[in-house]
Amino acid sequence: AAELLARRGPVLVKRLLIDELKIPFARAGRGMIDFTEEAAHSVPRIIHVEDLTGRAIGLAMLAAMRRERRITVVEGASAVDLLTLSHHSHDPIDAYEPPTCFGAFVLLRDRREVVPIVAGETVLATGGLGRLFLHTTNPNGARGDGLAMAYRAGARTLNLEYIQFHPTALYHPDADRFLISEAVRGEGGELIRRDGTAFMKRYHRRGSLAPRDVVARAIHEEMLQTASECVFLDITHRPADWVRGRFPHIHARCLEFGIDITKQPIPVVPAAHYSCGGVAVDLEGRTSIRRLRAVGEVACTGLHGANRLASTSLLEGLVWGTQAGESIARWLARERRSLRVPRIEPWRAEQEPIDPALILQDWLTIKHTMWNYVGLVRTTKRMKRALALLRELQLEIEEFYARARLTDPILGLRNGCQAALAVTYAALQNRVSRGCHYRVD
Repeated sequence: AAELLARRGPVLVKRLLIDELKIPFARAGRGMIDFTEEAAHSVPRIIHVEDLTGRAIGLAMLAAMRRERRITVVEGASAVDLLTLSHHSHDPIDAYEPPTCFGAFVLLRDRREVVPIVAGETVLATGGLGRLFLHTTNPNGARGDGLAMAYRAGARTLNLEYIQFHPTALYHPDADRFLISEAVRGEGGELIRRDGTAFMKRYHRRGSLAPRDVVARAIHEEMLQTASECVFLDITHRPADWVRGRFPHIHARCLEFGIDITKQPIPVVPAAHYSCGGVAVDLEGRTSIRRLRAVGEVACTGLHGANRLASTSLLEGLVWGTQAGESIARWLARERRSLRVPRIEPWRAEQEPIDPALILQDWLTIKHTMWNYVGLVRTTKRMKRALALLRELQLEIEEFYARARLTDPILGLRNGCQAALAVTYAALQNRVSRGCHYRVD
């Protein structure tokens, strides 16, 4: 995986991101692309668009997708479950076929209707699962939906216990846990206590540039030792104009909450950020289920091992997305005529309304359970308690899911609980502390 990334990554960045999508990466002297250094890297090798690289790439790709007439975008829809021969075919002979996916059941939210969408190849690109935790930098949709659907379909998963916690999310009572980029530390930002004392050298020789898991646990430990709600990230020693130019978005967001990062240290806490594991895939995104692929954070390519290196996830998505797309095009050119779709029974719709207070409370149970028992620091007792709580909750959720009027919130809750159970079980099974899976027992 690492060899593929190193070989194809630079070529695809140049061809797709720079030449084709015209993404405005930051430039240094003489118009050369600017490279910055982030935690655990040995040299400056990260290209960036100010402090919003992911957003810039995502918006450019969305715009390109909407211009492509061969792509049909279905908005206001939620995937319910994967269509597989073993679960949805009524032909007895399919019981002898290898596990195979042929599309998905999809909820069209405006019409309140579940329809099958059949495909020669199905690709999961559903993102991560940070919303399972109380504090996260992830968007609202990061509920583990793709992982849960693949898990129910019987796909092999890998390394689910390795949840990376970003060390520095903005801590403010009125703000979501907005990510304070690793690049702030890469450019000289120092982690300090409320009294101004730097502390990271006590935990790692590289200080504030230590790997993410080390920094996150160090902050966690400092907060416990000092009974503090947060620590602080100080970049005030750099010139104010330089800070505003290098981190315009972070500067603007913090100003919204009365924090001028050119004059004040930033209050920060760790937050769930990235899932290093996921649905196991090969170098072309194939899962253990035929005709089902996965790319991006929902997938586990093996590249990240037990602890992702900063800023490699965007590159991984670019490389494996291209690999999967090229492979699918070749496969369909050979096999399109031989594709067979079994008879699919219509979705049986139930109509019982679900009290939104129940959904809200169940989500709070999942988030607090995962944060307290399967978070930065884990023990056997904590994880066993999490497993017991989540299993009981899953039984209740499946009971009312079976009779509920299907909505996106109930889908998300079902998938979130399933994903939380999968992560907890994987963490309990792995008795070795490594990377971002840390057990004190």
